[in-house]
Amino acid sequence: MKLFSQSLQSELDRQLELIPVECPHTVHYYEEAIKIMIAGLEKLKTFFIKYKFQDKNEEIEFFRNIKPIFAGKLIYYNEIYNIETNKPYGSKKTLRKYYNSELLKLKNFFDENQEFYRYYRTNNRCLDKRYFIRGKYDIKLTLDSFYFQADQSFSTSHDYKLAKIMANDLLKNSLESEIVKLENNTEQMQSATLLSKNQKWTGSKVELIELIYALHTEGVLNNGASGLKEIASFFESAFEIDLGQFHRVFLEIRNRKTERTKFLNTLKNKLITRMDEADEN
Repeated sequence: MKLFSQSLQSELDRQLELIPVECPHTVHYYEEAIKIMIAGLEKLKTFFIKYKFQDKNEEIEFFRNIKPIFAGKLIYYNEIYNIETNKPYGSKKTLRKYYNSELLKLKNFFDENQEFYRYYRTNNRCLDKRYFIRGKYDIKLTLDSFYFQADQSFSTSHDYKLAKIMANDLLKNSLESEIVKLENNTEQMQSATLLSKNQKWTGSKVELIELIYALHTEGVLNNGASGLKEIASFFESAFEIDLGQFHRVFLEIRNRKTERTKFLNTLKNKLITRMDEADEN
């Protein structure tokens, strides 16, 4: 199941990269992204129906760490599509008010589900058997009405809520980015937490792309919900660099005859050397 989901996620990321739009953040882009994620979630469900879990732990793994990533991105693209299509015409003040009102909705969801947010953020596992196993629900554990309408053979009491949290993380970043653009009157800022403009990437583009794929594979950004295109766009803006068709560069990296992760290996070896030298002092 894990291998299939990773392969499917890579396939969906590639499809998102190939959406033929000049700007990666347009209504048309989000429309196409929604279609891609719906099809991807259907493929995941088709595989899931035929698959037999080895034990309850594998079922928990699926509903806690696999399905919410796919569902979360679908929720995100749908929500950002609605936000963009409902965006009012007007001054910066009008737009700022609009984006802040959307941020307030995210805060309200957080306030209503603060206990579960804390449970997930602290990587607590004590209630996983109640949250992420089918047929195990407790009305006292803040259930969404959506759960009772969902396909319960493909849903648990809290996997949708977790997907919503992942989507909200992405939405928060996007909304804050739009507010920053309004404040600074520039399209170069992609989020309020971008690195200083004084920081320039002085390595090769190939090395940066290798690093980006490693970070995406490990799922260390936005709990694994960030797509390759989103991560690449972040680094492009942060370092003012154009990575071009980075998925093609990754294909070249994969085709290396020796040392496929050359840059990562160099990083590891040099860090170990630094630690060894520090131990000697």
